[in-house]
Amino acid sequence: MRHKISVIGRPSGVSNPGLAALLRRTVKTALAAQGMTLPCEINILLTDDAGIQEVNRDMRDLDRPTDVLSFPMFDLTPPQLPEEGDADPDSGCVPLGDMCISVERARAQAEEYGHSFQREICYLAVHSVLHLLGYDHLDEGPMKRQMRQREEAIMALLDLKREETK
Repeated sequence: MRHKISVIGRPSGVSNPGLAALLRRTVKTALAAQGMTLPCEINILLTDDAGIQEVNRDMRDLDRPTDVLSFPMFDLTPPQLPEEGDADPDSGCVPLGDMCISVERARAQAEEYGHSFQREICYLAVHSVLHLLGYDHLDEGPMKRQMRQREEAIMALLDLKREETK
């Protein structure tokens, strides 16, 4: 199965080949963990706080930066997944949607939470994949708990579990 995962960095310098490869592996692991057996297409924009603030303002009317934004192509409810008929006839891939991650915010949050940049950026990508597959966390209810459980399970598959603090 061949997923098409595009990683673009704007402004230049927020992305590098190693980071792009890490994010592709992370997204593929998250999709497999969620049982997505069809080839998918996901676009990832890596940016800084100013860039994500612009996207947030343009797409959501919220004029502030954030860590990650997700733009799903389907209105799914977990455990529902897209079907073969949802694939683009030209590419054969299911277009799951787009994500935008602030590398600047990921670095700051990694420092704030006391873990690696690698763990934080992968967590944000996993979080976004789950949004693309219909998970949400608008309230403190069961859906948020379910999403958090899936995030931690996928992070464990990546060997990026949350470190215990003393």
